[in-house]
Amino acid sequence: MDNKPAYVIVGAAGGIGSVVCRRLAKSGARILLVGRTADKLQSLAEELQSLDPAGQFIPFAADATKSAEVDAAFAKAVELFGTLSGAANLVGSILLKPAHLTTDAELEDTLSLNTRSAFYTVRAAAKAMMNTGGSVVLASTVAATIGLTNHEAIATAKGAVNGLVLSAAATYAPRNIRVNAVAPGLVKTPLAAKITGNELALKASTAMHPLGRVGEPDDVAACVAWLLDPNTTWVTGQVIGIDGGLGKVKAK
Repeated sequence: MDNKPAYVIVGAAGGIGSVVCRRLAKSGARILLVGRTADKLQSLAEELQSLDPAGQFIPFAADATKSAEVDAAFAKAVELFGTLSGAANLVGSILLKPAHLTTDAELEDTLSLNTRSAFYTVRAAAKAMMNTGGSVVLASTVAATIGLTNHEAIATAKGAVNGLVLSAAATYAPRNIRVNAVAPGLVKTPLAAKITGNELALKASTAMHPLGRVGEPDDVAACVAWLLDPNTTWVTGQVIGIDGGLGKVKAK
């Protein structure tokens, strides 16, 4: 059996997910790449193969908001790799609207993408790693812990993710399954392009972050990769702010 670490990355082709996969590939990991868009996953798999010609990078098209498809992805990973070292769900969305302007459909979409997909990932990962231990990393947001205007829907969804991290970390600690999350501020990803691509919006957002800049995908990916690393054995139940100080420090 190959003893290289093996991971399931949900949202693998996204702005942060793809950078996480590149980091893992360079470290010699095997990865099941999960996402909705098959051609993006295939392109990423080919890129990762160029980084590690001997590696295993398997694209698996699935909708993370559908529990059966998440279960199928983890079953495939166990079939291919034997055991899993960890999993990350880096699926997310951005909806900037006050509650009174948010429709039921928008709220449901936000909850499905961010909360349900996280729960399905934890459930499937726990089953897959029940006898071996491992790491689960979820994506939260700084907006779940501080009050940011027009973030009601995403704060609701990611606040639930924070609660999930705490409970699952307690439940699965005896099984040596660690559960954590990263909570970014604004990061330059395609998802945030409407904000980072607008000069005035970017300037205002930059001023909010005490370190004087918005994030790059690798700022977050570095922490995700560290939390997934089998050598990071004594960290669980944490929601780690990767936010330029936004969540804890007052900008000057």
